[in-house]
Amino acid sequence: MSIHKEVKVITTHILSEMKFNGEKIAMLTAYDYSMARLVDAAGIDIILVGDSASNVMAGFETTLPITLDNMIYHGASVVRAVKRALVVVDLPFGTYQGNSKEALNSSIRIMKETGAHAVKLEGGIEVKESIIRILSAGIPVMGHLGLTPQSIHKFGTYVVRAKQEDEARRLKEDAKLLEELGCFAMVIEKIPAKLAEEVSQMVKIPVIGIGAGGGVDGQVLVLHDMLGINQEFSPRFLRRYHNLASEIDGAVKNYIADVRSRDFPNEKEQY
Repeated sequence: MSIHKEVKVITTHILSEMKFNGEKIAMLTAYDYSMARLVDAAGIDIILVGDSASNVMAGFETTLPITLDNMIYHGASVVRAVKRALVVVDLPFGTYQGNSKEALNSSIRIMKETGAHAVKLEGGIEVKESIIRILSAGIPVMGHLGLTPQSIHKFGTYVVRAKQEDEARRLKEDAKLLEELGCFAMVIEKIPAKLAEEVSQMVKIPVIGIGAGGGVDGQVLVLHDMLGINQEFSPRFLRRYHNLASEIDGAVKNYIADVRSRDFPNEKEQY
């Protein structure tokens, strides 16, 4: 019997056991109560309250504008819905870089005000002090390497990272560092599949990929992308499992037609 089918609540320890047993970890984003409830009930292992809410929920071009208060609002909404999945909340841009005290305060606010189980932050050696300080308070940390969207202005593009040997070496060093510091897992985004597999085999903690091939320990996608609600974003790594945009469009047009034709509400739909 698979570990994830036996357990009633997913914990960081369960994720570690899943990696050890060779069981793949499934992770999706969610940002609100209704969607999180559905995703959790379907049996997802990890729900990431991502700073991608900046794009998906608020319509910004990057993840940079979203605030800590915004993330706490989304995080608390998700946690209220979840019975089984491990809930991880992103630390937004500007709440942990270069200031480990602020990183700790930000993480404490997320844990206290949302009820989430862990935080996630981007970067390797440059955020070492922040990771150490957050972990010292007993708060689980998920790392994030490769393409780190909060650094988009440094990179200048969303292309695949770590194709060059020196960047690949640095990524491996950072992955090892995240494990040594005590992170319980890491996301690696948009890097060559061969490198991602090497990283996954090199560390004992679970490695969750997005655009990083199938050789890692699990996968994550943005919910609105994989459901086909968001149609504008079509990277190679995205598989659409539904086309909700067209279904919603059809439902709304049918509603408008029924209202205009006086078909809705009918006699059974009134008091």
